Amino acid sequence: MAKTINQVNYTETDLDKFALAIKQDGICVIPNVFNQELIEEWQQAFEKLFQERQKRPGGLAPREKARYYLTLPWIAPFANEEVFANRVVLEILNRVFWQEYVMVQLGCDIPVQGSDYQEIHRDFRPLFSEQIFTPAYALAINFPLVEVTPDNGPFQMARGTHLLSRAEGLAKIASGEIPMESFYLKPGDIIVRNPFALHRGSPNLTATPRPMIVMGYVIHWLHTPKVDLTLSQDYYQSLPAQTQQMLRCQVIEQLDINKAETYINFKY
Repeated sequence: MAKTINQVNYTETDLDKFALAIKQDGICVIPNVFNQELIEEWQQAFEKLFQERQKRPGGLAPREKARYYLTLPWIAPFANEEVFANRVVLEILNRVFWQEYVMVQLGCDIPVQGSDYQEIHRDFRPLFSEQIFTPAYALAINFPLVEVTPDNGPFQMARGTHLLSRAEGLAKIASGEIPMESFYLKPGDIIVRNPFALHRGSPNLTATPRPMIVMGYVIHWLHTPKVDLTLSQDYYQSLPAQTQQMLRCQVIEQLDINKAETYINFKY
């Protein structure tokens, strides 16, 4: 299996700046976290899995027109501790979260040709109400398996809207005060974002799917029934105890490779 070698040795100061950007802007792009060998390995495995899931009833979750979601199975190469527990990822999570956290999601967003703009949305509801600000209780790590360009469906987000009510954020976007910004990425780059910030997917105008991996992490007490992780007992037991504690997962004797997609659409 390809190893995850960070392309840039980020310093403590760098990591502090990334975490501050997430707190203030709701998003940060960190270049060159994963090497090209790993990305190529994931891309080849994804293409095979995507083709197989397309043929299977219930194999993909539809996300509006010509856009799909796929929960990745915890098998090689996707079951890789050096990805979901990568040093850079954990250093950022440790700086942003104010309590213990768990990983709850490993999937892929896939717009294909014919997709359109998503409705501007959040991935989580407020904990209490729009009028009560709370520190980050969920973070998403995204990384593409192909270069993200203006033509193949870049992720779009309005910076700072995680600090606003939904109505105020939408009003500022509509007036142009806060733009919907497109984020272009090279393979190996990651986005760390607050899923409470207003965002959307954009159209893929090319003939090639644009797979974007999403890893979801939440404060340990947050209930997340709409996503799930399922690990084989052998793989789970091979992990260090600290890593096991970081995963909110179902552990079973043997994975069901024909399991239907369990994703439920969540937009707020």
